[in-house]
Amino acid sequence: MTLDDARDDFSRLHRIFTFHLGVAVGLAWMTTLYASCYAPWVRNIRALLDPAGLGRVESTLSFLFVMPAVLTVAWLSVYFGREVMRRSQTLSNLTLEFAAAAVVAFGVFYLSIDRAVAALYIGL
Repeated sequence: MTLDDARDDFSRLHRIFTFHLGVAVGLAWMTTLYASCYAPWVRNIRALLDPAGLGRVESTLSFLFVMPAVLTVAWLSVYFGREVMRRSQTLSNLTLEFAAAAVVAFGVFYLSIDRAVAALYIGL
């Protein structure tokens, strides 16, 4: 594999990853905004979710909007930091590197949707 082939492979994988991360960001924000219309706006939503919890206090605002904000920052970092990503490859295989990033992004996306659905169940 030549250097030009590796660059083309990186460009293709980066384009696919950026697109799908953008779709995940959009879905996370839509779900969160929908849940925010029905969720109770309280100072401690954790007490409503788990009354026998550890006493952690988390407001509805932070409970719903932190994970989509993290996804948005990640998406902007990936989009505008393309050349930095190209130079700072950590794994030996580009496909494995983008797959690892996709697993982490999916985990944050899942947490975002899970929190929105939990807030919806309280509100409905």
